[in-house]
Amino acid sequence: MTQVYDLFTRDAASGFGAIDPGAVNQVVTILQTARRRRARVYVIGNGGSATTASHIACDLAKGIGRTRHERLRAVALSDSSALLTAWTNDSGSTHGFSGQLDTLLDPQDVVIAVSVSGNSANVLAGLDTARELGAATIGLLGSDGGRALHRVDVALHVPSWDYGVVETVHIGLLHALANALRGRPLSAPRPVTTEPVDIAVGRPQ
Repeated sequence: MTQVYDLFTRDAASGFGAIDPGAVNQVVTILQTARRRRARVYVIGNGGSATTASHIACDLAKGIGRTRHERLRAVALSDSSALLTAWTNDSGSTHGFSGQLDTLLDPQDVVIAVSVSGNSANVLAGLDTARELGAATIGLLGSDGGRALHRVDVALHVPSWDYGVVETVHIGLLHALANALRGRPLSAPRPVTTEPVDIAVGRPQ
């Protein structure tokens, strides 16, 4: 078990090391511009990447600031089961994100696509709609980037085929981006105590 753990952490560290710092700077600039313009950020993804999309939207819409002008107007399109299933039921699974974006998107907005394979049909269709409507596009991708790699303006690409490794790095990237947008870490580092702690202190009698 220790060997499997060591292998996973090694691969995750390699994934972080493979990220292009210039691409990270570009993403921060795009999101800072969207915040200044009060533009919206729409995040799309399937499965585990849908939960990453929700996490991204949560941190951007709440975690990066205390005032409305510090936060971003971010939404994960997989979070509305009603809209998602209405589009997929009536127009086919490929249109789950693109149909929503066609209704919601303005040219100054941003679309963030999260996909390990980079080949999910509904994610690709969403990116195509975003490009047609003039929005900026960002990809958090894995494997070889898939077809999404050349459909986004900026890619944060983790070159691994291990879904766990890619999703771990994507979440780490989110937290790093949030810190950059916040201008500081969420909390100051705390010293680790080496003194023994009496766990009986304060225990009810």
